[in-house]
Amino acid sequence: MITADALFEKLSHVTLGGTICRYSKDTCATLAPQINAINALKAQKNAIILAHSYVAPEIVYGVADHVGDSFELSKIAQSTSSDIIIFAAVKFMAETAKVLNPTKRVFIPSQINGCSLADSITVEGVQILRHTYPDHAFICYINTSAAVKAHCDCTVTSSNVYTIVEKYPNDRIYFLPDRLMGQNIANHLQSIGSTKIFDYYTGTCYVHEEYDPDMIAYIRSKHPQAAIVAHPECQPAIVDQATFVGSTSQMIQYVKTTTHDQYVLLTECGLTARLQAEEPQKQFIGSCTMCRYMKSNTLDHIQQCLESPHPSSEIHLDDATIQGANQSLAAMFRYAS
Repeated sequence: MITADALFEKLSHVTLGGTICRYSKDTCATLAPQINAINALKAQKNAIILAHSYVAPEIVYGVADHVGDSFELSKIAQSTSSDIIIFAAVKFMAETAKVLNPTKRVFIPSQINGCSLADSITVEGVQILRHTYPDHAFICYINTSAAVKAHCDCTVTSSNVYTIVEKYPNDRIYFLPDRLMGQNIANHLQSIGSTKIFDYYTGTCYVHEEYDPDMIAYIRSKHPQAAIVAHPECQPAIVDQATFVGSTSQMIQYVKTTTHDQYVLLTECGLTARLQAEEPQKQFIGSCTMCRYMKSNTLDHIQQCLESPHPSSEIHLDDATIQGANQSLAAMFRYAS
């Protein structure tokens, strides 16, 4: 059982994100009973809640059994013994959990069920591209639907994409759907002297696309000692200026193991909220960019998924999609090791 005081102690340092991510004692007193009810339901139904670092802090610190980025949560989903998986994130992540656990019931507690990046590419689009680039291996970012993964040769995450693109046994690679990450991969391949032919798609994450190099220059002028910590979905001009570039989990590790005076995190502001809670002695500055898809996950929807789930919340995939996506994910685990 969590108390309102314990919840407030954990979340009182969170100050970003306007009113959605600010926690008074009264707010925590309202949240605590619902959190306890959800945790009791989990035990009754042998359910597990996986939460991405970008979702609201009351989910991360109140009801989540595991918190991480796409790769971490994919590995946990692969091995869980729970009958029900509640994936507090975006739909493509819940689909990944279903692919890895086809006999489990998987739910996404979000009203929107979308992602600007994943929605930028369709199966039909991949089929056209494969016809245009017949000699290329198709590597897709995990931010894609299960159906798109099923039509690609290998899946990657932001934490392993450089390693896999380097190791993949084909000298022609087509990467999708993230254009900015594709540009960063192309620059990386050039920097290591790779001769691979590398092409990429035109999709973007609207959160990371918003960050502007001029903004970073301004922050540096005002806070010259601050560490600029960026996600590889940011544009190359920002990546080039960053102190550190990595996945959300790698960004967390960097902040926790370094001693800069200040940090600027260039990713969805849920990560800053999480680190404010876990590293209250460190200072975080800069703007906050919120993902409407991640923040559409709520305690109310999680509770509904456990009590009487709406049919639209459950993930259903046909056998062919599961088989194809599983092969793509298996390639990721193989080449990432």
